[in-house]
Parts: sequence; C-alpha cells; structure tokens
Amino acid sequence: MESITLDSTDLRLLDLLQTDAAQSNQALAAAVHVSPPTCLRRIKRLTDAGLIERQVALLQPDRLAAVQGHGLACIVEVSLDRQGAEHLDAFETRAVADASVQQCWRVSPGPDFVLVVHTRDMPGYLALSQRLFTSDANVRNVKAFFATRRAKFDTKVPLALE
Repeated sequence: MESITLDSTDLRLLDLLQTDAAQSNQALAAAVHVSPPTCLRRIKRLTDAGLIERQVALLQPDRLAAVQGHGLACIVEVSLDRQGAEHLDAFETRAVADASVQQCWRVSPGPDFVLVVHTRDMPGYLALSQRLFTSDANVRNVKAFFATRRAKFDTKVPLALE
C-alpha cells in the first residue's frame, strides 16, 4: 500500500463521500472548489491508496422489515477456551465467512470477539449459533444481547477537518 499525504481538499472529499457517496462528481467538485477532472483524479487516488474501501447502499432495517419480515439484530460476545493465534484465527475465519455476521471485532480485555449479527428471526439466530458456537469445541462462553431499538447507526469515521 502506497504512502499518501492528505490535504484539506482530500479530507473534505472523504467527509462528503462518507455522508453521501451517490453525489455526482460535479457536485463533489463544486463542494470542494476543484474542477470535475481534478475531483475524479483525487477520488481515484484515494481509492487506489485504500482509503476508500468500497461504496455501498445502507439499508434501513425498520423499513425493510415491513417488506421482508421482522429481522433480529444482536451483539454477541464470544470467549474461547484456548486463545493461541491459530485458535483465534480459525474462529475469526469462520465468523467473517458467515453472511449473518455483519461485523467481527477481536477485542481485549474481556471476551475474545464481539460480533454484530443480523438474522431474519430467532430460528435464524439459533442456526447461526449452531454453526459458529455449538459446533466449535473451543468456544467457552457466548453472551448475546438482542436489540430492541436502534438509537444510532453511523458509518462515518471522524476526520480532522480544518
């Protein structure tokens, strides 16, 4: 990965893209006071440097639930019996490969992992727990917290804007 230096224009672009990546190049260029070709070059450079990982659509779970079904979100703490690097890596590999796991954090102190999980319903969560927790003899403890309401959800990384 190349080393990159960020100026205030780069930081403003990153901030704007975090808020709404669907903005046109012309709108972004006008907002940061550069020409559209310069804006496009800067965004490509930021992407090539790995600062922009990907662009996605964020779905609103409550509105989606009205169309697709309720949905179940939970935060799960997982502690392993053995914490050797190979055991941690093996569990992490299985967790990140599961489509129901939205986020997987290796943490310390406390549990070894914190997972953010979204399943269609409780039977979906039970199937996930069989796949990830029950079938793994190295999983010592699982503590699940089921969401009753989402008060805040944001994906923005705070930037040091001038």
